[in-house]
Amino acid sequence: MTSLADLSRRPGGLFALVTVTLLCVVAVAAPLISPYGPNAIAPGNRLMDPSLQHLLGTDHLGRDILSRLIHGTRVALGVSLSVIAVSLTAGVALGVAAALSPRAIDLFIVGVFDIVTSFPSVILALALVAVFGPGLGNVVLLVSVVFVPHFGRIARAQTIAIRNSPFIEAEKVLGAQTWRVILHHVTPNIIGPIFVLACMDIPVVITIEAGLSFLGLGVRPPLASWGNLLNDGYIYLDQSVWLATFSGLALILATLGFALLGEALRDMLDPRLRRAT
Repeated sequence: MTSLADLSRRPGGLFALVTVTLLCVVAVAAPLISPYGPNAIAPGNRLMDPSLQHLLGTDHLGRDILSRLIHGTRVALGVSLSVIAVSLTAGVALGVAAALSPRAIDLFIVGVFDIVTSFPSVILALALVAVFGPGLGNVVLLVSVVFVPHFGRIARAQTIAIRNSPFIEAEKVLGAQTWRVILHHVTPNIIGPIFVLACMDIPVVITIEAGLSFLGLGVRPPLASWGNLLNDGYIYLDQSVWLATFSGLALILATLGFALLGEALRDMLDPRLRRAT
């Protein structure tokens, strides 16, 4: 059984655990640990360098960069985890349904997956948000659509691999209903690879949300988002480098932490890689 101790011994596992835990704590405790309000404007302190008063400096409106980064962590994790939860739930449901349905329904669902995945994720997300409009809710819903096939394909393949297994056949012979077979036997046996994929998709969602916000199609100001901070830093880069630097570092740290966590989990859940170590 996977444990935190085993995970921390994997390459990058300890860094991933510490980073992800720190990000989650910062996101949950954002209102308590931020030294200033994220939208507190002080024009007299605009574009200040890091100091004891403002540890990471201020932006063009005098807002504290550290406070906005902290609240931006809440937005980044909130959006990414919401997207993963929605797309994972929908993808697993569609994937399992496709594997257990008649061939015509299976081909239809797979065809929908093929249509969605034929577009690059970022381009499709940009197109959907541009059509339906920016905003936090729209970003979560529309980016979720992009990631449904990722989980649906894995769920379908895993379900096909086990649907004729002896224990599944035994349950059917005993008269178990389909929903019971899915909940008690199919889902527990396919969730491992799907969970690993979810961890690896979180940094992708974070970067997509940041990119949309950077372009003005994601989270709308004045709500603090790493993408908004990067955009402000880019605009005022000739006057101050701190906003772009620190928001970029936060984005790099988050994506690296979740990517390494996914890789460590993959190594632990893959029997061949587990034996190799």
